[in-house]
Amino acid sequence: MKEFLEIVSEEMKQAFEKAGYPAEYGKVNVSNRPDLCELQCNGAMALAKQFKKAPIMIANAVADALADSKVFSKVEAVMPGFLNCDIAPEFLASYLQQMEEADKFGLKKPEKIKKIVIDYGGPNVAKPLHVGHLRSAVIGESVKRIARYMGHNVTGDIHMGDWGLQMGLIITELQERKPELVYFDDAYTGEYPKEAPFTISELEEIYPTASGRSKEDPAYKEKAMEATKKLQNGVRGYRALWDHIISVSVSDLKKNYNNLNVQFDLWNGESTVHDIIPGMVDYMKKEGYAHESDGALVVDVKEETDTKEIPPCMILKSDGASLYNTTDLATLMMRRKEIDPDQVIYVVDKRQALYFEQVFRCARKTKIVRDDLDLVFLGFGTVNGKDGHAFKTREGGVMRLENLISQINEKMFEKITENHEVEEQEARQTAKTVALAAIKYGDLSNQASKDYIFDIDRFTSFEGDTGPYILYTIVRIKSILNKYEQAGGSLEETSIKVPVNKDEKDLMMVIGRFPAMVRNAYEELAPHKICAYIYEMANAFNHFYHETKILTEEDADKKAGYIALLKLTKEILETCIDLLGFDAPERM
Repeated sequence: MKEFLEIVSEEMKQAFEKAGYPAEYGKVNVSNRPDLCELQCNGAMALAKQFKKAPIMIANAVADALADSKVFSKVEAVMPGFLNCDIAPEFLASYLQQMEEADKFGLKKPEKIKKIVIDYGGPNVAKPLHVGHLRSAVIGESVKRIARYMGHNVTGDIHMGDWGLQMGLIITELQERKPELVYFDDAYTGEYPKEAPFTISELEEIYPTASGRSKEDPAYKEKAMEATKKLQNGVRGYRALWDHIISVSVSDLKKNYNNLNVQFDLWNGESTVHDIIPGMVDYMKKEGYAHESDGALVVDVKEETDTKEIPPCMILKSDGASLYNTTDLATLMMRRKEIDPDQVIYVVDKRQALYFEQVFRCARKTKIVRDDLDLVFLGFGTVNGKDGHAFKTREGGVMRLENLISQINEKMFEKITENHEVEEQEARQTAKTVALAAIKYGDLSNQASKDYIFDIDRFTSFEGDTGPYILYTIVRIKSILNKYEQAGGSLEETSIKVPVNKDEKDLMMVIGRFPAMVRNAYEELAPHKICAYIYEMANAFNHFYHETKILTEEDADKKAGYIALLKLTKEILETCIDLLGFDAPERM
């Protein structure tokens, strides 16, 4: 099924050709002056010099060629040479009915189904998720859902920090506190306990303590580095402890990510590629890509066309230890072998742009990835408080994501129960659903690369450009449809009718842009475009709702047309919020 503006532009292009002008100038766009017209074409302006004619003369000739158009109800040439157009209501109704009947509302299938890996999440084990993890999770999840909706084969990988010195620090602190644990007995040959010798709360306290001590006590840090080496060399007791750390941490991470409605297909971490690294390093040395510099092993990635300094990509430190670069490159090798993706998208803090430029260049130079692999850096801005600085607790500490979610849940619960008598269980569940929409929409409505202010009061409002407002609109539509059915009407026996007023037509015009909007959001990796679209649709619906008698309409056929339009509106809004990673309750 062709996109709405594609069909409209084809009609305009034919008119340009009929009038004796190049067809490619007949592109039609949504009007930036909706008070004057619904659509516009500025092609005549660009042809004036070539044909040595006044633009208005060209525009008049094109308008005349569209006198009998079935697509446009009005085409008007206005000074100095614009073409102002309105859509024929009959054509619009027919197009929306086709959308209703088509798979994914007429969204075109991709010419090639890509294998895409999205690397998002990136938490460190043994540490609680904080508000800084929010953007990677919700942006990555939405991009994944959009790409899948387009028809691509998408794998989401959490890529945890589960290796290196932080593990050695935890093990060292555990040994300080509980030296009697069997894991530290080199002579022990039996089975290790199945239960971890710590809870997630204890684990989350152990790491910052150990990290702080290592900065003040060189001997303690040395001990932690030795523990790290033992772990990486496969010492039984240390590996068993590490298994416990991973098990307890991942269980907690899954709980917290589930609360955000974020799911991963792969739960890989830095440790996953530990055994790959030695072979990769040997390959880079053998092929002459890597060389020593001040004792470290590096790959030069600077190019002649660079206008700024691009440092070498370090593969091994002077003491032989690997780095994040090393594990990211090894991960690309693993992904090539196991998935062979066409595209890998990294959803990370925009401040890591230089780092990923180094990694991408190194991967290409060393040929550990296919030449045609599309490596994408999707950098996001920071989440700030109202003071413009990083979002924190009232006490000035780092805000745990779990606490933020709980705080907004409570705020939504208070709002829902304020003026309504609702059973507590239902109110709690509704509050949880609406709170998630508030958080995710509040984040995703901002362009990913931009910093934004996390304003709890604004995000939880039922008015304005917010998640709760979108959900309230969907619930309102659901209520109307339910009442229609309760009165004996059938949703399946309705069809889109020719719009009878401006508000109805405006809503239909917004709906018609859905396939193009989704494609654009996918191509630009831009969930904020979906937010902008559904906010526009919600406003268009609410204008229509307030100006139109729907359920009290006496003309049964006209009422059925309204209901068909509402049904389609609801289906598209629900599809959009699913692409954003949340859903709507049945009532609010």
